[in-house]
Amino acid sequence: MNVLELTLNNCRETEASCTDRVSAMPLQSGLKLLNDFPSGQGLRPWSSLREICTLLNVQPVKDPQLCNQVFQHVLVKSGEQVHAIGQRFEMLYLVNSGFLKTISLSDGGQEVVLKFPMKGDLLGVDGIDGQRYACEAVALSDCDLIMLPFHKLALLGREYSELENLIYCMISRELVRGQMQIGMYSGLNAEARVARFLAALAERFGQLGYSSKSFNLRMSRREMGSYLGLTLETISRTLSALHAMGIINVSRRSVDIIDVAGLRTLRRIPPSYLNARDELRKRLH
Repeated sequence: MNVLELTLNNCRETEASCTDRVSAMPLQSGLKLLNDFPSGQGLRPWSSLREICTLLNVQPVKDPQLCNQVFQHVLVKSGEQVHAIGQRFEMLYLVNSGFLKTISLSDGGQEVVLKFPMKGDLLGVDGIDGQRYACEAVALSDCDLIMLPFHKLALLGREYSELENLIYCMISRELVRGQMQIGMYSGLNAEARVARFLAALAERFGQLGYSSKSFNLRMSRREMGSYLGLTLETISRTLSALHAMGIINVSRRSVDIIDVAGLRTLRRIPPSYLNARDELRKRLH
C-alpha cells in the first residue's frame, strides 16, 4: 500500500461530507475565496492542473480529463494565518503569488522560523503524516494561494498514475529544498550565513522573473535571525557591515545587490567593518 492509499484510508471517515468543489470545504476566518471578490481586480479564482504544472515548472499532464481538473484560489492578507499548529490537515496550498513564513514553537514557546515560501512553493506537506499540521503558516504579504484538497488528489491519484507521480514530485521537491537549505548554512559563521541567505534569495527572485539585483525583504530582521539561528543584533550588524564593504546597499527593508560574487564567497567580515556601526554610535553620543 503506497503513501497516497494510506492517507486516503485516513481521510475516508470524512469523505462522505467532502465534495470535489473546494468552495464547499470550510476555511479559516480571514481567508477569502478569490471568486468572492468583485470582477476587474485581475485575480483568477480557479487554476487548471495544466496551469499548476506550469507554475511548478514540471512536465504538464497529458490526459485531457486530468489536465482540466480545476482548483480554487484563496486570498490571504498580510499578517493572516493560513493554517495553525495542530489544526486538522485537509489541504495543501500552492503559492501563486506573495511571500509567507512557516514557524514552529520551541520548548520555551518561542517562535522558530522554518522557511519563507514564495511563488511555486507548497505549504502543508508537514500535515500528511499525522493528519495535523506540524507548523504554522503566516502571510508576510498579500498572497494568492491555490488550494489542493488532499482527499481529492488522493482519489484522482488512484485513478491516474500520472497525477500520483506529480504529487510525489511536489512533495520530494519540498524535502530536497529543505535539505539544501540546511546544507547551505551548516559550517558557516554568522556573517557568511547572512550573505548566503541574501544571495540565495536574489537567485530565487531571478528564477521567478523578478529582479535579482533589487528587492524588498518581506521578513523582519528578527524573523531572518530566527531562520538563520542568529540574534537580531547579529543580523543588523552584518547587514550594516555588508553595506559598508560595498557588497550591498541596504535601507530599511530595501536591498540592492552590488557584488553577488562577494555574497556567495564571503567567509568572514573584517572586525573593522563589523564595529563601524558601534563606533559611529559612540561618536554621535
